[in-house]
Amino acid sequence: MGEFELISRFFDRGPARRSELGVGDDCAILRAQAPGTTLAVATDMLVAGRHFLASADPASVGHKALAVNLSDLAAMGARPLAFTLALALPDADERWLEGFSAGMFALADQHDCELIGGDTTRGPLNVCITVLGELPVGAALRRDRAEPGDDLWVSGELGGAALAVRLGEAALPAERARLDRPQPRVALGLALRHLARAAIDVSDGLVGDLGHVCERSRVGAEVQWPAVPLAPGLAQSAAQDRPALALAGGDDYELLFSAAPENRSSIEALAGPLGLRLSRIGRIVPGQGVRVLDERGRPMAAGLHAYDHFA
Repeated sequence: MGEFELISRFFDRGPARRSELGVGDDCAILRAQAPGTTLAVATDMLVAGRHFLASADPASVGHKALAVNLSDLAAMGARPLAFTLALALPDADERWLEGFSAGMFALADQHDCELIGGDTTRGPLNVCITVLGELPVGAALRRDRAEPGDDLWVSGELGGAALAVRLGEAALPAERARLDRPQPRVALGLALRHLARAAIDVSDGLVGDLGHVCERSRVGAEVQWPAVPLAPGLAQSAAQDRPALALAGGDDYELLFSAAPENRSSIEALAGPLGLRLSRIGRIVPGQGVRVLDERGRPMAAGLHAYDHFA
């Protein structure tokens, strides 16, 4: 099977819907967006041996490759439109490609996000997706908008993916699913456009990602450890291990956001319709840096930081 047969069999889904020209030409051609809207663009790369095992279920790899990009759109409050796929393969393994494309397109269809082009080449297994989203001008949830006095919120539960990494083959299915098939919180991001001030997706650990918001907004933050929502599996972990898993483990892909206190009831009201846990875990304060406080208000979790590929 050659490169172009590979593209035709596994990635060309027929006539483009959102673009004038999609898969199969030198460029995709996107139709101009509606007046008063703007494009949001994000790129994430998944490398075998770094982000997933070469032996991983290909459908899960396809799902996660798109999910981590959709999570970035969710953090900005953008509605997904389309994406491109750059794929390096050691060989044209038909079974792997069938599973990969099925997992990727199942999530794409769920969010009405269309593949419009990309590239394939032979090389070490590597998946790079660029996703495009749409949002009203001025409505983006940015990292630089948090203000002292804001509440801090997080969606879902934290630490399940990190626990799956730690346990390896012994991880329970629910923990494995959090690692292999994260759910991008797109609907929440859209609902927060007029309720939240700043937002970020929790990809590299809550403390580190919150630190990025604090740095960009020139503020500090206090997190109440007892309020942090923990994945159920952490109850079986030693108490001293839980902060590292939940606050610095990463791969949760939940939304962390700040909002004015007067929006508390409106944010709480989103949980039911979205079927999603929303927890108020702290506040934005003057100053700089992130402090995690225990049940007695004492600082804890010193030394935790975001994952860094080159550290």
